[in-house]
Amino acid sequence: MIPRRGVLRLALAALLALLGLLCPPRGAAQLPSAREVVAPAAYVSLQPVPRGRAFQLAVVLKIRPGFHINAREASMDYLIPTDLQAAVPAGFHAGAVTYPKGALRKFSFSPEKPLNVYQGTAVLRISLSALPSAPLGAQRIPLKLRYQACSDEICLPPVTVALDAELHVAAAGAAAKPVHSELFLP
Repeated sequence: MIPRRGVLRLALAALLALLGLLCPPRGAAQLPSAREVVAPAAYVSLQPVPRGRAFQLAVVLKIRPGFHINAREASMDYLIPTDLQAAVPAGFHAGAVTYPKGALRKFSFSPEKPLNVYQGTAVLRISLSALPSAPLGAQRIPLKLRYQACSDEICLPPVTVALDAELHVAAAGAAAKPVHSELFLP
């Protein structure tokens, strides 16, 4: 049996340990969650998108300074590549995702072999078509982005983020205006 004084000391030690976890000392680095490292946003190339017309979708990844994510073509088998999946609803057809070329960078945890990564901003693109049967009006294309964010010191757990591309479908032959042209290839 632990004396009463010992129980109080154990309780106080446990409370101090818990406070240390909840309130780290000033100056201690706070790690962001993987979801906070990459800010994805989806854009379409036409507004509205007429039925029967091809268009593009761009997903812009803004990566927090000091972090990187593995490029689609990961440097080693054990690295988690960036992956974008589109759950294309009825009335649309999607082509393959086009990923940008990564940049080879050396990091302290891999000084002998550069890694193929995205840093700063990366733009992923998908070619789509609104079929003649596409529903008219406001539509959304659900997307899932999977990546693993790392700094020079630590890798965060891989994460899958859901986002939507929003567009407006118009009747066939309707006038369509190119939008966000800086994101799309001619």
